[in-house]
Amino acid sequence: MASSITSKPFLGATKPNSSLSSDLQRLSFASLHISIKPRTLKKLQIEAAGSTFGNYFRVTTFGESHGGGVGCIVDGCPPRIPLSEADLQVDLDRRRPGQSRITTPRKETDTCRLYSGVSEGVTTGTPIHVFVPNTDQRGHDYKEMSIAYRPSHADATYDMKYGVRAVQGGGRSSARETIGRVASGAIAKKILKHFSGTEVLAYVSQVHQVVLPDGSVYHDTVTLDQIESNIVRCPHPEYAEKMIAAIDAVRMRGDSIGGVVTCIVRNAPRGLGSPVFDKLEAELAKAVMSLPATKGFEFGSGFAGTFLTGSEHNDEFFTDEHGTIRTRTNHSGGIQGGISNGEIINMRVAFKPTATISKKQHTVTREKKEIELLARGRHDPCVVPRAVPMVEAMVAMVLVDQLMAQHGQCNLFPINPELQEPLSFSFPNFEAANI
Repeated sequence: MASSITSKPFLGATKPNSSLSSDLQRLSFASLHISIKPRTLKKLQIEAAGSTFGNYFRVTTFGESHGGGVGCIVDGCPPRIPLSEADLQVDLDRRRPGQSRITTPRKETDTCRLYSGVSEGVTTGTPIHVFVPNTDQRGHDYKEMSIAYRPSHADATYDMKYGVRAVQGGGRSSARETIGRVASGAIAKKILKHFSGTEVLAYVSQVHQVVLPDGSVYHDTVTLDQIESNIVRCPHPEYAEKMIAAIDAVRMRGDSIGGVVTCIVRNAPRGLGSPVFDKLEAELAKAVMSLPATKGFEFGSGFAGTFLTGSEHNDEFFTDEHGTIRTRTNHSGGIQGGISNGEIINMRVAFKPTATISKKQHTVTREKKEIELLARGRHDPCVVPRAVPMVEAMVAMVLVDQLMAQHGQCNLFPINPELQEPLSFSFPNFEAANI
């Protein structure tokens, strides 16, 4: 709407000088009228939050447990990297349901399709679209959950936030959403492996009260084959059998248990991470704690480090046979001051017992009536065996994102060879692919 402002003479003003031109006098004391045109209100635009991760290597996941399918869009992937559906399928198969008796019996092949961002077997630098269809939905299993909230599940909080929710399969709160993360993580792991020789490996180190003793897995040499040698993904055969027995026992009772996944990163480039709010361990913590059912995160010495003195905890430096600065111990977990130091990065992620169990539990309905709920459906008695590739994926995504940030800021110009190392690591087979 229009507005007007009228000027009035200043009360303390002196009489105008007669020498001033009549035009100036008229300008000084004339009424001033300012018109403001009606302003057209713009449509309120709201950006969807919470489904995109990363700054340079950006991943957006989409889809729900009982919808048409799930997947991801990966933006910022470097061009000319050899990539096929088979590269992604390896990790998707490690994550998929129905793979063993200690996982959910839902039967999905989780076969992925690449719909953009790849041409003639290499990435083009444009957004990569990965899609996995859902083929084994059972919506009728969630009839009771449509009116009552599962204890410790996201049912209630989704209603509290949105006022509506996808009941079948838990919608976006389902671990099926992690398919997009694992597919993106497979791309990130390939970039890390071929650019800097970096390996990201995770394994189960605890199931309920079965705890793998410290030092029983040698992080310098543990392999993917050792981790994948049993259905619980623990590289120690004796403890793997104990873990499997614990899951079998609770599965037969219709209950669930939690556990811990340990993740290590070998050959991580030095210099990743930025002070102060973007410290590498802070970025890793946010990433893995965004996974379903996570309840705790430990890095390096973690809480156990509080029992040590400074002289016991400090990682003393030395120079190895190649003239490289190293640390004799690794209580820091490969990161100091929020920046990677080249040692093995290690962390532990705690997962709670699966919320949906086949036991009667007290709860309330949407109408706030107290009832007993016996949940149906197909659910993991323990999530940690399938969480292993999920943790690897999130860690790899963080590292690629940080690698791009480091390259852009600190390696744009020639490095200081007295203090810095090149980020890249030469792989002849990779270079042969015209990279």
